[in-house]
Amino acid sequence: MPGSRRHRPAALLTAAVAAALLGGCGTDHAGMGHGAMPDAAIAGSASAAAFNATDVMFVQMMIPHHQQAVQLSDLAASRANDARVKQLAAQIKTEQQPEIDTMLDWLDAYKQPTLSSGGMDMGHGADHGAMAGMATDAQLKALGQASGTPFDRMFLTLMIAHHQGALTMADQELVDGTNPLVRQLAQQVVNSQSTEIATMRSILDRL
Repeated sequence: MPGSRRHRPAALLTAAVAAALLGGCGTDHAGMGHGAMPDAAIAGSASAAAFNATDVMFVQMMIPHHQQAVQLSDLAASRANDARVKQLAAQIKTEQQPEIDTMLDWLDAYKQPTLSSGGMDMGHGADHGAMAGMATDAQLKALGQASGTPFDRMFLTLMIAHHQGALTMADQELVDGTNPLVRQLAQQVVNSQSTEIATMRSILDRL
């Protein structure tokens, strides 16, 4: 869950990048409280030292946002009826889990907490009122009790809203963020999740 600080493999964050990010931790701190990113983008990030409050908040909020998407996708493996829904859910999980790991490593390098470890419990749907697109506890419970075509419809409806929330967050990062790596992830979210929204709407129309 978001607050876990367990050791993770450093394959997604090279020593050079970590050094660059740590080198920027003294910069612009004022006000601070959907596949894996390409290796070339990470390895070529020597200029990624500076980050601002928008970068940090985007990463802090996108971690639990992605984690909920993975949680929803896990349910689809056993409860979905439509093969397209199962395939899409597997794709979402494959894309977003590596991004979660990367963002957790970034927060380690920035010496910034996750939202839960920073004193805000963001582990449940009802606690995400300020986070666009997050499913509530009631919605998660209803989805967990559904199966077959009703599950498919509910999953797609929730995931479309979830992706739209991610687009809102990513758009804000692209407007106000400064860190090249974080901005690249935000653009990747826009690209992949916009495509997935179109796919989900198409599937939903045919159920």
